[in-house]
Amino acid sequence: MTGNTKGRSLELFFIDGNPDGMLTAEVFNWTGHVLMTPRTQISEALSRKEANYTGIYILIGENEGEPLAYIGEGEDISDRIRNHDTKKDWWTTAILITSTANNLNKAHVKYLEARMIEEARSVGKITLENGNTPTRPGLSEAAEANMEAFIEHILMVLPALRIDIFLKKTRPSTPVATQELKADQGQPIEFEMPTTKHGVYGTAKVEGGEFIVQAGSKARTEWVGAPSHSYAALFEELVKSNILIEDGDHRVFAENYAFRSPSAAGAVMKGRSTNGPKSWRVTGQGKTYREWEEEKLSKTTEGGS
Repeated sequence: MTGNTKGRSLELFFIDGNPDGMLTAEVFNWTGHVLMTPRTQISEALSRKEANYTGIYILIGENEGEPLAYIGEGEDISDRIRNHDTKKDWWTTAILITSTANNLNKAHVKYLEARMIEEARSVGKITLENGNTPTRPGLSEAAEANMEAFIEHILMVLPALRIDIFLKKTRPSTPVATQELKADQGQPIEFEMPTTKHGVYGTAKVEGGEFIVQAGSKARTEWVGAPSHSYAALFEELVKSNILIEDGDHRVFAENYAFRSPSAAGAVMKGRSTNGPKSWRVTGQGKTYREWEEEKLSKTTEGGS
């Protein structure tokens, strides 16, 4: 989505009042409907009217310790899951995606299934139990545009439900003037992390609330911190997805990659937990990210007083 995208309102309804139980998700002015349920409540979920609609579904779980997913479609989702997918022992969560008016047809959902499989495989965050990526069915130009708009909403809603298998964190290279935050003088700001002890060196930019480490940044070859640390799994995920590739005595970022925080980026760079706000510095100034952030906050406070 572009930076000009307007805000949207997402309505979540926790069916039994439990945030870990069944929930529905809808977006104002979108015809789609999302029902997410843990496997422990699948019988209740499949008894709901929308589970009998034509749509697509996503099963998520683990197999031998590795995350696994399956994407399917059906003219009656409940029937497909009851007769076929309950035989799969590995999944723990099901997401059913339909239209509130039940106006999706077989061609629509076969297109949605094919595109969602394409999206999941392009991100590469999770293994799919699906075989080959199905061929997209032929749709009219108008119908295809409608389905692409439908998918855009799905890809917005699912991350809000903590389903990130379609969430691409790599970012394209764009002109400096459009990508970086600007200093008061109108000059672009870039952060760097020089770590001479291990030859680690990275540059990063902030855009849209993300801390984006730039392609070519050098990280440690392997994770040397506590194996149980949450960022250890992130490090291994980036290695597995070929974002961090071996290059001599280091691993190099093959693409720009968006982190949620400078601490997450710093930990991956150094291969261990680190104080990211103090490790990253404004390029050419020596000012830490924390100091830069405090200056911004102080100016905001002054401007609002």
